[in-house]
Amino acid sequence: MRILDDGSFIFLLLYVDDMLIVGYHLCDVNEFKSMLSKEFDMKDLGSAKKILGMEIHMDMKSRRQWLSQQGYVEKVLDKFNMSNAKLVLLH
Repeated sequence: MRILDDGSFIFLLLYVDDMLIVGYHLCDVNEFKSMLSKEFDMKDLGSAKKILGMEIHMDMKSRRQWLSQQGYVEKVLDKFNMSNAKLVLLH
């Protein structure tokens, strides 16, 4: 995490060769990416849709972000021929 002068922050999440940079201001994120690319060989894939098999969802209107593993769960269910299994909700 890098804290900026205005109190905002930038998170750098790194796992092996997957990297995600998150920040409040896009210009700060771009500046940070530019600084990193001078030191490391990087490829900018644009706005993140997935990280480590988790789908990233963003609702700009409500300013919400969340992660989902629905695709992964569906893949596992397919693998074990359980796509048509009945859903049971536990409370």
